[in-house]
Amino acid sequence: MSTPRERWGSPLGFILATTGFSVGLGNIWRFPYLAGENGGGAFLLIYVVLAVLIGIPLFTAEISLGRRAQATPLAGMRKLAGRSPFRAIGWLGVGAAFLIMSYYQLIMGWITAYFVRAFRGGYDTGSVQAAAESFAAFTARPGEVLAYTIPVMLLAGFIITRGLRRGIERAARLLIPILFFFLIGLGIVSLQLDGAWDGVRWYLAPDFSAIGPETWLAALGQAFYSIGVGMMGAFVFGSFLHPRRSDIPGSAASIVACDTLAAVLAGFVMFPALFAFGMEPDQGAGLLFITMAGLFGRLPAGEVAAAFFFFFVFIAGLTSCLALLEALTASAMDSLGWGRRRSLWTALGVTILAGVPLALGGGPWAAVQVGGRGLFELADYVSGNIFLTVSGLTISLYVATVWGFERFRAETNAGAGRFRVTAAWGPVMRFLVPVAVGLVVLAGLGLLG
Repeated sequence: MSTPRERWGSPLGFILATTGFSVGLGNIWRFPYLAGENGGGAFLLIYVVLAVLIGIPLFTAEISLGRRAQATPLAGMRKLAGRSPFRAIGWLGVGAAFLIMSYYQLIMGWITAYFVRAFRGGYDTGSVQAAAESFAAFTARPGEVLAYTIPVMLLAGFIITRGLRRGIERAARLLIPILFFFLIGLGIVSLQLDGAWDGVRWYLAPDFSAIGPETWLAALGQAFYSIGVGMMGAFVFGSFLHPRRSDIPGSAASIVACDTLAAVLAGFVMFPALFAFGMEPDQGAGLLFITMAGLFGRLPAGEVAAAFFFFFVFIAGLTSCLALLEALTASAMDSLGWGRRRSLWTALGVTILAGVPLALGGGPWAAVQVGGRGLFELADYVSGNIFLTVSGLTISLYVATVWGFERFRAETNAGAGRFRVTAAWGPVMRFLVPVAVGLVVLAGLGLLG
């Protein structure tokens, strides 16, 4: 006799948990540094357009696929696609989730280390230059990075063992509202700094001369990364919905709106502070850790503020970490027939091992380069710009050619509220999404001039 499939405790629980999956370091860490490297307002404009036109339809389709399959990606796509090439959707998604987790966990280790330093009074808030040197020195010590990373992963594993409702859903109900309140508060503080409004103008005024093929590729890759398209978290969470009594279109739109809002708010925290300190916005992956030192150095009780900030950034990262780990765990449960604990600790162990060479890439293996990128940067680039976009392309092609728009529309609208998939979605799902994502994939592979 088969075990009944777990279900979400409520529609709000599903929305908050899936928002927790979407809103994470992709918004607070990755979005600001990519915007800084790609023209600020120009990148923001393209990002928002792509999130609405491509992110919402694809995220809706991924959730709907999960609900239809009532199984996780590998088992679900075997069920839906049979022996056709589209069963690769499951493998692409799980591969992306694994690759992202391999370096995402290290960023969680960085954040934990900075929280501990601030809490103990050892966080230097006096100099942005000193913060940059301190960050470089810390990431060059892989043993110390892993010493902070592994306990975080064990904490995530403990929460996952509690199951869907008592673990992920309960954590999301508590953490997501707190995260948004803190983002808004820190943005208000950042805007009070002298020179902050120069950063606002740079952030909101598009410089169209800065837009090129790489901008579109980075923006779509970031939209997929931040929203969670293609990494199968939405597929997994959708598989726990009731087959006919869940509002997929309304939930997907709400989740993407919250995710985009979080990214925009993170920009209002970062860029006013950058311009106030006279720094260039293209600081790269260390932007979060370097810039904030200057911000907290300007605040009364800066170390206390730093401890609170890194604690809540930790929360943002943890909610996404839980979803990615659940995707890997649930996939092992469905595909291998293992229990939750065995699946979880196997996935966790393999993920931690995969992070070791990436941690070494910041220190002893720093000279190892592939295509001009270090191991950490390579994992970020391949997962965000290749795996996720190819996965999104295959999902869009499956909906357009195999599932068919009308059947997708009927399935997705079952249980929907006022916001529904309409006939106007047809050209978007059949043509716009596959063509746009296909062009970006080709650009990412270097096949377009």
